[in-house]
Amino acid sequence: MNKDTKKLPIYKFFNSSKKYSIKWSSYFQVYEKIFSSYRNKKIKFVEIGVANGGSLFMWKNYFGKKAKIIGVDLNPKAKNLEKYGFKIYTGSQSDKNFWKKFYKKEGKIDLILDDGGHKNLQQISTVHFSLAHVNDGGKIVIEDTSTSYLKKEFNNPSKYSFINFAKNIVDIIHYRSPLLGKNLNLYAKKIHLVEFFESITVFSIDSKKCWMNQEISNKAKNEWAADFRYNEYFGQIKNKLNKKYGRLNKRSFLRRLIRKLFYRNFLFNIFDNIKIRKIFKKIQN
Repeated sequence: MNKDTKKLPIYKFFNSSKKYSIKWSSYFQVYEKIFSSYRNKKIKFVEIGVANGGSLFMWKNYFGKKAKIIGVDLNPKAKNLEKYGFKIYTGSQSDKNFWKKFYKKEGKIDLILDDGGHKNLQQISTVHFSLAHVNDGGKIVIEDTSTSYLKKEFNNPSKYSFINFAKNIVDIIHYRSPLLGKNLNLYAKKIHLVEFFESITVFSIDSKKCWMNQEISNKAKNEWAADFRYNEYFGQIKNKLNKKYGRLNKRSFLRRLIRKLFYRNFLFNIFDNIKIRKIFKKIQN
């Protein structure tokens, strides 16, 4: 374990918890990064998959007395943890009706951490059925996302893995760009930021920051900026045409024709994709 991890408050609370718990060592630094600003504040924190309850005590000590710590688990024995002051719900995280009843009772929450069954449907359901019920400034955190790459038990990699679902959300938040001409759904209107860590994915919720983007400029004069993106491959061709057909090329319709034929055709994508595939191969090995 990294020696700096042992110095973190969250790790100390984990290590001193009165109930048994298991965590991956890299998680604690992620916890500090994403949760430290919520300490000693009045928040509702939900953990899915509480097992023996060790992590519930860790969160209780970490967030402080103002926080309400809620647990969700399939095992009815988890209800025994309520004698320590936790609120425990028994049910399936992939059940739409469970979440409907849960949020009807609890209302809005601030943080939800999924350490449940780790299957695609379970992780995806947590995000899908909780998104509308997370306060602005809150987070949905999914742990153990490495299961999206495990064949045994989890039947991955798959087109429908959680990680592919998360990548789809990355696409969706780009819909806020007016260049794409897309309508904004709940995901685009609520999720401001997606962060990927090793085996952890974090969705930051803030509808106030999810507006449709717009292009703006300052008051200074544009002196020399021009579109040079296509010159990498066709600059020499353009120069030869200018040299040989310089007079004709001065006519605007010929300039547009040359631009259409040489600057925006399929050759540009072919040359780019050859280089991209080489990079992809290197990072996938």
